[in-house]
Amino acid sequence: MQPSLPIRLPELVITGLVAACGGERATRPPAVPAAPGASSAAAEPTDSLLLRTPSGTELWFALAREERDSAGTPCLERTLEIRSGARRLPVPLLYTRDVPRLVNDSTVSARIWNRCAPGDEYRINLGTGQPVRVRR
Repeated sequence: MQPSLPIRLPELVITGLVAACGGERATRPPAVPAAPGASSAAAEPTDSLLLRTPSGTELWFALAREERDSAGTPCLERTLEIRSGARRLPVPLLYTRDVPRLVNDSTVSARIWNRCAPGDEYRINLGTGQPVRVRR
C-alpha cells in the first residue's frame, strides 16, 4: 500500500515548474506606465549629469524628494553628488531644483530649495562636498 502524500505528484510537478520559471514573478501582471500628471513618487528619477569641470570632476543630481508648495502644487527637489573616477561624494543637506553653476575649478554654486521655494545660495567645495551659505 502506498503512503498518502499531502501533495499529489501532478501538483508537485506543476509547483516545481512554476518555481523554476520564476515563481511569483511569472504570475505578476506587467507593469503599467504611470498616467500623465501622476505622482512622481512611484518612479524614482534617474541620476543626471549636471556639469563637468575642466579637471573632469562631475556634478550629478542623485536622490529626489517630492515636495508641495503652500498651494499644494507638487515639485521635485534633488540632492547633488560629486563624482570623480570611482569616488562618489554626496553633498549633505542640500536639496535643490537649480542646475549649479561653476564658480571655479573647485567650487560650484546652487540655491537650496525647500517646499518648492528657492532659498539661500550655497557654495559647494568639490573636494569635500561641504556646502557653505553665501552671506550677502
